Amino acid sequence: MTAPLPDRLAPLAAARGVRAYFGDIHNHCALSYGHGSLDGALDRAALQLDFVSITGHAHWPDMPVDDPAVAHIVDFHEKGFAKLRAGWKDHFETLSRHNDENGFWVFPGYEIHSCADGDYTIVYADLEPDPIVLADTPAELRTRLAADKGGRALAFPHHIGYRQGARGINWDTFDPALSPFVEMFSMHGCAEASETSRGYLHSMGPVDGRSTMAEGLRRGARFGIVGNTDHHSGFPGSWGHGRMAAYGAIDGGGREAIWAAMRGRHTNALTGDTTHLLIAAGDAIQGDVAAPAPRATLQIEAVAGGFIDTIDIVRNGELFTRISPDLAPAPISRSAAGTVETVLYVELGWGARRTSHHWTGTVRLENGAIDAVEPRFRGPEVVSPLEGGDNAHPLPYLGRDGETVRFAVTAEANPNNVTSATQGFALRLTARADAVIHAELDETSISVPLTRLMEGALSGNLGPIDSPAFRFHMLPQPHQWQWAGTLDLGAAEPGETVYARLCQRDGQMAWTSPIFFGDAAQ
Repeated sequence: MTAPLPDRLAPLAAARGVRAYFGDIHNHCALSYGHGSLDGALDRAALQLDFVSITGHAHWPDMPVDDPAVAHIVDFHEKGFAKLRAGWKDHFETLSRHNDENGFWVFPGYEIHSCADGDYTIVYADLEPDPIVLADTPAELRTRLAADKGGRALAFPHHIGYRQGARGINWDTFDPALSPFVEMFSMHGCAEASETSRGYLHSMGPVDGRSTMAEGLRRGARFGIVGNTDHHSGFPGSWGHGRMAAYGAIDGGGREAIWAAMRGRHTNALTGDTTHLLIAAGDAIQGDVAAPAPRATLQIEAVAGGFIDTIDIVRNGELFTRISPDLAPAPISRSAAGTVETVLYVELGWGARRTSHHWTGTVRLENGAIDAVEPRFRGPEVVSPLEGGDNAHPLPYLGRDGETVRFAVTAEANPNNVTSATQGFALRLTARADAVIHAELDETSISVPLTRLMEGALSGNLGPIDSPAFRFHMLPQPHQWQWAGTLDLGAAEPGETVYARLCQRDGQMAWTSPIFFGDAAQ
């Protein structure tokens, strides 16, 4: 479970009265079809998320039941739908048992497939055991949710990038009153635009340019964006597979703050790290409608999980400005003299193919303080019930005992040279120049000066070549993982849009929802 950023690392957010809540509201387990128990999925979600919705598969009105080539797909869907409906009422007891209104919020959810309109995830605001609301079209779904749930439900298109007719988004039937946002990133890949570094690789096919975020904005649609895992092995929030941030009220926060943030489009899409990325134009933040102006400015505040490579400002579908913190440093924090604020990422895994290793150990810091701890745990690379099996590894653990961080996690060896299966965690540190990091990794003891990691990463093996290995990543200076500043936009005309995209050197990314210039009533 994450904690709000200290005000000194997010003064713009504090001034706007918001903080980032991190969640995953589209993921799967054996609740319908998928792997892993509901209890296990919720336990894993609580390790590293503020909120979650576990998604069951409920309905597919235009399923190709008469095509023998996909009979196996029809079969597991029909069985999954029946399983979800049979257990729907009882599963609320499990959701409620894991829900904690003081720090971990659970929202009920399910999904409807559609070839014609694209797949939609439905999320309920409350933990009341209400029935599943089914519909064959987005218009029918909006009507039925309004009648049965009032304003306490929403629905959003997911894996939008597939072509229309193959369960990708249909912008002609997209309704912002039903869907405040779309799922732009997940295990399926990235659908920001036609060309990205994370293309769709699932058997369902590649991204179509008419099914992207860029296309929706070109059409003039108003929507926010989110990331989720769409994980099918009971591991919500699986690191690197997609998450979302919802910017809700600091004071009196919780369920209602998260819900209001989602309804208000105050959302970001993330790949994995709990990156803080806030933009503001006048009184508007991401997702809002701002008044057109002859002279507009954009405020940006970023606190990343590692080295920031670039922060791109995309305006009206085109790159407007590219910020490189190394070339234009503007750190947020001002450390005390003789100290530095940095982020240590400890990565565990590797070893011989088709093996795994259970890591246990501790990390402590001499001549410094550990300000925050962030788990970066991931589940197996499963996005279909036809792949893999239940996640049988023990529940990972990451906790603090005073100034000592303790961990236990099982890491599979990387299955190939392009798919990572490593596990890890990050520590936010404030340290003196003479600080030393001391770690126990199983029976291996490590002591490494902070200055050594400022020069470059440190790696090692637990045994000979092909044995499990570890990596203490290079430590960034404050200006390399934080940036804040104001950009001159010039004249902001009605119909314009602007959003931010942050890319880290390690490939982790974050995107804000757009700010829309125009009439809020439109």
